[in-house]
Amino acid sequence: MSEQERELQVIRVEVAYSRGAEQALLSVDALEGLTVRDAIERSGILGRFPDIDLAVNKVGVFGKLTKLDNTLADGDRVEIYRPLIADPKEARKKRAAEGKTMRKGAR
Repeated sequence: MSEQERELQVIRVEVAYSRGAEQALLSVDALEGLTVRDAIERSGILGRFPDIDLAVNKVGVFGKLTKLDNTLADGDRVEIYRPLIADPKEARKKRAAEGKTMRKGAR
């Protein structure tokens, strides 16, 4: 392996978060080996949205849950998820008890 091949490459990832009507999609450039936590911290999103608590909020990469210490690849999009307001299972039970149904594709 040559000296150049051993050098770490710079990667670019994005960090996304949405809170109601307010959204953020921030780019982060860093060396290979960047973790999900590192990307979130370097993006500055924690200062912009103080309600984000990495001990509470789940995170994912392209819609799949992941851990904060997972390593990212070039082009990955880190997503910070808000806690659910209502438990979907409980909402279904409540609708069933009230005799309501939800049509496929309805919101």
